[in-house]
Amino acid sequence: MPPGGVPVDAFWSLTMYTVTPEGRYFFVENPINRYSIGDRTPGLVLEPDGSLEIAIQHEHPGDAQVANWLPAPEGPMRLALRAYLPREELRRRAWRVPALRRAS
Repeated sequence: MPPGGVPVDAFWSLTMYTVTPEGRYFFVENPINRYSIGDRTPGLVLEPDGSLEIAIQHEHPGDAQVANWLPAPEGPMRLALRAYLPREELRRRAWRVPALRRAS
């Protein structure tokens, strides 16, 4: 997420779901019992510029990145970004959700 995060007046969350062959969504079982990450997640580590790098992956990312880890399924997945009391730029769709990028 960019510096400042999602433009909201309350809070935001990013929730991970696994998608079944029938097209149903379920939380992803994982060793840290985390199903979403957001501005209220304790212990998040921000980058020096204030941005938030979220590690979205199935494998444990290692101790250095576990604070920002959103566990993903091995197969199909769905992410849902929820914004509570969104600000004008989000309501007008002037603010864009940052694109996912594959880590090297």
